[in-house]
Amino acid sequence: MAGLWRSYQVLMSRHPWTVQIVTAGSLVGVGDVISQQLIERRGLAHHNVQRTAKMMSIGFFFVGPVIGSWYKVLDKLVVGGTKSAAMKKMLVDQLCFAPCFLGAFLSISGALNGLTVEDNVTKLKRDYTDALISNYYLWPPVQIANFYFVPLHHRLAVVQIVAVAWNSYLTWKANKM
Repeated sequence: MAGLWRSYQVLMSRHPWTVQIVTAGSLVGVGDVISQQLIERRGLAHHNVQRTAKMMSIGFFFVGPVIGSWYKVLDKLVVGGTKSAAMKKMLVDQLCFAPCFLGAFLSISGALNGLTVEDNVTKLKRDYTDALISNYYLWPPVQIANFYFVPLHHRLAVVQIVAVAWNSYLTWKANKM
């Protein structure tokens, strides 16, 4: 395991953007596999590989780039590594970024699932508030620790590791029709 972490560190130092995006896409995919197998109990014979591929594409092309960029912006908006700065970053993240990101994620998922605009709006009205409340149970303490203890270039990875459980919930929520 230590060797794997060292390899990750080397790759991160050489290709941080690419590694962050690949990590995000892969872990969103893992979240979908967990969702289908453990939450929905589909079994391997009924696993929807196309759905996992769609969720991974959201991770590669939306989650990774958007969250990776957001952390850079947030570090410029709120400068410092103090406990106070970590608390401010968490508040800005959870009150400004998270609601928009969550709405966009659910909308993109709906579009990739073939929902019409009207059906996507209906699904957002049904699922968004519940997903946002669930977000507030999990992410504030994770983000305070992330902003206080974790260097900028590792924040997306830390979030994505915690997000395996979150992604399992979110992919279930996004794909529940």
